[in-house]
Amino acid sequence: QVQLVESGGGLVQPGGSLRLPCAASRSISSFNAMRWYRQAPGKERALVAGIIFSGVTNYADSVKGRFTISRDNAKNTVHLQMNSLKPEDTAVYYCNAFDVPRNYWGQGTQVTVSS
Repeated sequence: QVQLVESGGGLVQPGGSLRLPCAASRSISSFNAMRWYRQAPGKERALVAGIIFSGVTNYADSVKGRFTISRDNAKNTVHLQMNSLKPEDTAVYYCNAFDVPRNYWGQGTQVTVSS
């Protein structure tokens, strides 16, 4: 079983930044992909950003140019750097590890963007 623990969420003003770490209980280089999802109230969970084993990244159109996903293999941690935050970025953010055919999820961390 894999444990994923997110942190770094909180309340931030529009235009601000947050950095979300996701710590894994085993080597992240063993996963096919690591991803961040988010779920806003009344909406379905949606992909925000992902990074595959080769290091290639992908982003939702709504966050391109503002969010950056990165990984630290030595610390078994994936980060989501979020800049220029908007109220519509408010959601619970979930870390996901994909290890064919299994998906593992963290418990989520709340991000609220409000003045």
